[in-house]
Order: sequence, then C-alpha cells, then structure tokens
Amino acid sequence: MSQSDISSQMLKGIFQGCLLLLINHQPYYGYAISQELSKYGFTDVPKGTIYPLLMNMEKKGLIVGKTKPSKEGPQRKYYYITSTGKQARKTFLTQW
Repeated sequence: MSQSDISSQMLKGIFQGCLLLLINHQPYYGYAISQELSKYGFTDVPKGTIYPLLMNMEKKGLIVGKTKPSKEGPQRKYYYITSTGKQARKTFLTQW
C-alpha cells in the first residue's frame, strides 16, 4: 500500500469517526451534516465525499437512514446512529 493510500484511509477513518460523533448528538440529513462539519473546520470537504461515506457507514450498520418530510421542500434522509455505530464511536474516541 502506498503512502498516499495509507493517508487516504486514515483520513476516511477520522472523517467517519467525526460523523459518528456528530450523528450521536442528533439525527442529521446530508446537507445539514455538511453545514455542521464546516463549523468544526471541515470547510473543504466536497459533498461528493460525504454521501458515499454515509452510504458505506449505513452498509456497515453504523448508522441507519430514515426518510422524513421537510417543510422546505422534498423529503430528506435523516441519519441515526445504531448500537454498532455507538460502539465504533467509543473505539474511535479511545484510539484518537
């Protein structure tokens, strides 16, 4: 594995941990996650990075998405942390 592959994997792992920390506080939908992350210094993260990571986390059972109506337009998919996600969050905090 090259150095850039290792760095990319580390960044994904850190970013996943940050998403688990965020979603642990309350459910968020994709765009709101992006806005919230920018408050914590993640201003240059493309939206195209967030959604694939959320889908991957959902496949792993770390989060679950539920579609809900929105007052401002179309339905939104809100993400909730699962018990598996809470355990992964604890592991992330311990290792961090």
